[in-house]
Amino acid sequence: MKKPQSVVISLITVICGFYLWELIDFNIVDTFSLQPWDYMTYSNQWYRLFTVALMHSTASTLPFHLAFNMMALHQLGTPLEYAFGKVRFLVIFLFSLLTGSIASSLFLVDTYSIGASGAVFGLFGAMIAAGNRIGVEAKGIYAIVAINFALGFTIGNVDWHAHLGGLIGGALVTKILITIKR
Repeated sequence: MKKPQSVVISLITVICGFYLWELIDFNIVDTFSLQPWDYMTYSNQWYRLFTVALMHSTASTLPFHLAFNMMALHQLGTPLEYAFGKVRFLVIFLFSLLTGSIASSLFLVDTYSIGASGAVFGLFGAMIAAGNRIGVEAKGIYAIVAINFALGFTIGNVDWHAHLGGLIGGALVTKILITIKR
């Protein structure tokens, strides 16, 4: 019997596939990156609120941006998918991505944003919200989130608005899903 495919592994596969496409044709960033809210309103390209997660920085020889996001997606997403199921996990991921993208887009000026870290921070928020219900000690997650926010402010070119929006969105939607009976 074939083992069912993990949503987390499917997301990682698709995002990494888009990264390979980006290496071949960097112009896809122009099509899929997140733009300032005014541009989004004018162009009506709301799909960018989700496609931003498909793009990652190719600035360095090694794909650090992609690697850290995919590692975090796997480490956080796997237990969340197990605890909530495929559909509810996907709701958490996509809602976090949406809230992170909205927060980011509202504050972008003359630039664009790329990456899945808004959604990844939403998974941190989900871990905090679910906490003991899924066997996670939230205190450890608080420390990791604080360290990641600190790094975001010191490294530069990190979209902390997306991180914060995703964190809040992930915690909120997880609390809602916990209260809704299956």
